[in-house]
Amino acid sequence: MAESQVMVEARSLAKEYGATRAVNDVSFQVSRGEVVGFLGPNGAGKSTTMKMLTGYLNPTAGSALVGGTDVADDPIAAKRMIGYLPESAPLYEEMMVVDLLNYVADIRGVEGPQRRERLQTICHRCGLDDVLGKNVGQLSKGYRQRVGLAQAMVHDPDLLILDEPTSGLDPNQIVEIRELIRELGREKTVILSTHILPEVQASCDRIIIISNGKLVADDTPEMLSGGGGAVVRVVVKGEDSFEGTLSALPGVLGVRAMGEESGGRAFRLSCSPGSDPREHVFRAAVEKGMTLIDLHREHASLEDTFRQLTTKEGVADA
Repeated sequence: MAESQVMVEARSLAKEYGATRAVNDVSFQVSRGEVVGFLGPNGAGKSTTMKMLTGYLNPTAGSALVGGTDVADDPIAAKRMIGYLPESAPLYEEMMVVDLLNYVADIRGVEGPQRRERLQTICHRCGLDDVLGKNVGQLSKGYRQRVGLAQAMVHDPDLLILDEPTSGLDPNQIVEIRELIRELGREKTVILSTHILPEVQASCDRIIIISNGKLVADDTPEMLSGGGGAVVRVVVKGEDSFEGTLSALPGVLGVRAMGEESGGRAFRLSCSPGSDPREHVFRAAVEKGMTLIDLHREHASLEDTFRQLTTKEGVADA
């Protein structure tokens, strides 16, 4: 039987903490060999979702499958396929790096002649050769992140789930970890959570955005950073209100007032994919007797799209 191309599947995942529903009916698939960015503001449910995918939390409803195995039904088999780096990597700081990695190899059942070779390969790839004899607690945050990545990879998993792997690092350390993740993405399935949008745009095949526990976007970086929609900037001068008129125009998903600009009132229009409402804006301004000072179209950035989908202002606009 041919191996399924789906590596990860979330089926209507939900998680409740008392009266709070942290994750609400989230469903998506990740194919083998795909690098997926998992984005959302603080408190959106990203880490909770990742913990359910890895089996560290049981869902209130729904299910998570890894390599076709239900994580709740057979957690040991599922975890054999997963390498997990939580946001705060739980490392034993009093242990030497080499001892910690051997300890993880023991837990993961990595034995026999391939063990030494595997650990040597992992340490070299993660840049740990010079710190193997140091205690983890003596290492910089960047090196501790490298150790966290190494322990996640000891058993050669098919899937890496990385929660904020560059959190708290300086710019040089971020570049180093980013290059390592990009290299790993050539041979592993990777789900990467981060707040650094350019990093996701450069590294990921797909982006999933979650907000208030719900999935609000699932598309390629190109589509989410302009290919799927555009922004029209309008500046008008006149006595009449114009925001309601703009909101009702074809192709306009949302309108945000931007204040005074060039002697008029500025508005930012979020548009549906393939639409260009500038002609409608021009006609509406003429009919209202408004003076049109500026009207131009620009592509939305990933940051624009993220903000629109995850902020109260963006939700109100849409």
